[in-house]
Amino acid sequence: MLEIRNVIKYYDRQLLLNNISFTLANEEILCLLGPSGGGKSTLLRIIAGLEDMESGQVLWDGQDLANVPAHERAFGLMFQDYALFPHMTVSQNIAFGLRMQGVDNLQIRKRVEEALQMVDLRDFENRKVFDLSGGEQQRVALARALLPRPRLLMLDEPLGALDRALREQLGSDLRRVLDQMKTPVIYVTHDQEEAFAIADRLMVLHEGGIIQSGAPQEIFRQPDTLWLATFFGQKNHLNGRVLDLQPMTVETDLAIFVCENQKKEFFMHQSVTLVLPNSTAEAGVQGKNSFLARVQHVRFQGIGFMIDFLLQDGSSMSFFFDRALQVGQEISLSFQPQSILCYA
Repeated sequence: MLEIRNVIKYYDRQLLLNNISFTLANEEILCLLGPSGGGKSTLLRIIAGLEDMESGQVLWDGQDLANVPAHERAFGLMFQDYALFPHMTVSQNIAFGLRMQGVDNLQIRKRVEEALQMVDLRDFENRKVFDLSGGEQQRVALARALLPRPRLLMLDEPLGALDRALREQLGSDLRRVLDQMKTPVIYVTHDQEEAFAIADRLMVLHEGGIIQSGAPQEIFRQPDTLWLATFFGQKNHLNGRVLDLQPMTVETDLAIFVCENQKKEFFMHQSVTLVLPNSTAEAGVQGKNSFLARVQHVRFQGIGFMIDFLLQDGSSMSFFFDRALQVGQEISLSFQPQSILCYA
């Protein structure tokens, strides 16, 4: 089991990682999610032994790895740019690590065949890597990382160089391969959909710290902070103040809202910000938790429509509907109490 204790790292005199601590269970896939420049890749390099830290510990099964060099940690690390050797064939690239370890040719050939089968590249062993597509190169790099059978595998933005369609296609393939390995994995990305598809557990890094850690669906539905809700694309915010605590009731300029399922405690007359998730609006229902809005723009998004509304106070919000609405139409938007998020 991997354990990270109180890791602190500075970069150009700026605090990059601030007291990072977590554990990784056997066979668990942990996804580090956060904006670029947040220290995710640096944390991987520290765990791999490729970069120093100011303080903290990296432990494996209770052993402190401070004096264990990178090549003796038996950790695999796959970089975003794949770092393949252009003059070598696919099989030569995949076998490179085992050859450096002095493994005999018969064993190398057997394990290369296994790796090629796992990443679905069985007929590609004699091709040069510069003849491959981006997705095929990604599979070669993954096979090379898997071949030494690392006790921990770390993937740094492995799909970042690919276009969205290919990322979605390879994301499910990658999850299948990682499940077959039965090896603990740390997966770094800034792409939310990719993280949700890959992770058993999600850990969000922002401004040097861990904002929230847990199951992907739990974090998406109940972000702990307003920043994280906004990071997940929830930008429909309303400022208000607390009118009542049982049930939680908030007065805003648009309407009075009742909010259920809040994890944090609030106090009377406290200033708060409500978040109205963009997939939770119901049209045409009046009463509590509702207000009037006028359709401003309608944008088709494949499986539905993102509709921009002009509100009575002159601001605007956007909500997702499964049908188009008429531009200029005035309707009532309402929200279930359990769907509304509230932050101090």
